Amino acid sequence: MSRVSMFNSPLLLGFDQLERTLDRLAKNAEGYPPYNIERIGDNGLRIVLAVAGFTIDDLAIELVESQLTVRGKQTDDGDRVFLHRGIAARQFQRAFMLADGIEVMSARLDNGLLSIDLVRPAAEPRIRTIRIDSGESATETSNAIDITARRSGSR
Repeated sequence: MSRVSMFNSPLLLGFDQLERTLDRLAKNAEGYPPYNIERIGDNGLRIVLAVAGFTIDDLAIELVESQLTVRGKQTDDGDRVFLHRGIAARQFQRAFMLADGIEVMSARLDNGLLSIDLVRPAAEPRIRTIRIDSGESATETSNAIDITARRSGSR
């Protein structure tokens, strides 16, 4: 059975990569560890993961292109004998897709909470003027399209 793509409209050209990314993230939608995403100031974000029982050596944070991945793997201490084990000691992988331009600033582990601070640079709108040639005469000196980009507010 084939599934219908939500990006198959001719008005959404070039969004196939976004669809693959959404599919990949949906497969990674396990609920462990729980996390929060907070707004910090005007351009900051913070991801906070509850990683009780994990040490710095048990955790790894990796940024590949625009995917931020947090992995955790605890080593089992063979000397401990548990009568009841209610604290999860399983490995995990949690992925977050970052928008273009978002940068990872820092990460810290404090009281079982892993905080990852991100910054989103302020967006500057761009205005583009595109000249269109008529193409009527092949002997014209320039058949190129003139693209001029400028920042909003500057001339």
